Amino acid sequence: MSFKELLSVLEETQAGFVLLLCHRSADADSICSAYGLQGLIKRFLPNVVVEIGCPAGINKPSKALLDYLPITVNPKPNIESAEVIVLLDMNTVEQLDESADAVKKSSAPKIIIDHHAPNQETMQLCRLCIIDDKAAANCELIYNLYAETDIKPNLNEAKALFVGIAFDTRHFALANSPTFVILAALVSEGIDAQQTLAQFALPIDSSERIAKLKACKRAKIVNIEDWIVALSHVSAYQAPAAKALVDLGAHVSAVAGKKSGKIEISLRSVRQFNEGTGVHIGTDIATPLGEYLQGVGGGHAMAAGVSGKGEIQDALKQCLALLKQKISK
Repeated sequence: MSFKELLSVLEETQAGFVLLLCHRSADADSICSAYGLQGLIKRFLPNVVVEIGCPAGINKPSKALLDYLPITVNPKPNIESAEVIVLLDMNTVEQLDESADAVKKSSAPKIIIDHHAPNQETMQLCRLCIIDDKAAANCELIYNLYAETDIKPNLNEAKALFVGIAFDTRHFALANSPTFVILAALVSEGIDAQQTLAQFALPIDSSERIAKLKACKRAKIVNIEDWIVALSHVSAYQAPAAKALVDLGAHVSAVAGKKSGKIEISLRSVRQFNEGTGVHIGTDIATPLGEYLQGVGGGHAMAAGVSGKGEIQDALKQCLALLKQKISK
């Protein structure tokens, strides 16, 4: 699937309003990939309105990002008026929370550009799917669309793609060989890598620090065939807390919390666990756990998320059961 096909959908529908949608608590990779795509579409269709929508909010680093780059996002996009909808950096429309139903009901052609393991229901919803779950960041897919058209991103677009990749790869710890090729090309556009990384680095606030410490204090440690599993719960910052448990020594972690009656679980693992067991925590753990909780789950081989209904302890118990089953295989 290519930009040529994406452009064909836009031209065929004679779209005057294209809506680029980012997932809940939109991160830098989601927003920056939308910004990069917005610029590329405008090169070919300058009279089309291309809007970035974040109906389920943006996270704290992304709010800081908007102070440094000329990115405009609409927190309340008019989904009903969109003539083409593009889903970015999400493998399921359910990651739009309350806006998911509006997207499903819309008659506008839908396009997905994503680097997570594909979700069949969402793929069936979309007219065009541009998916590469081997890419370390969604911004890589957008850069590849630029490369396909032989158009170079301008400095702000290059900086946005660079930052999106940096954030999603944990400052390149999860980058692969193609990632570094793309980073080198972006830097050649005039980016000062060291200055850019320093500019967007945010200090950790006290509430996140406390959440991480609480997650460690509450952690249940289970040893499964010499793999250390850490399960915990906090009311917020589940993702940083899950990462903290892995950084401290767990091979795989799951941290749950409850918000507005919904359970949210973040899962993380080290590469050694993924390669040694063959367990992909996105497809093997998060997806079935999401189904168990009558919600959704998915993600990468070493980072995934789940949201659904139920009780925290029951959800963590089921997560552990899935891990035991997959590891034993």
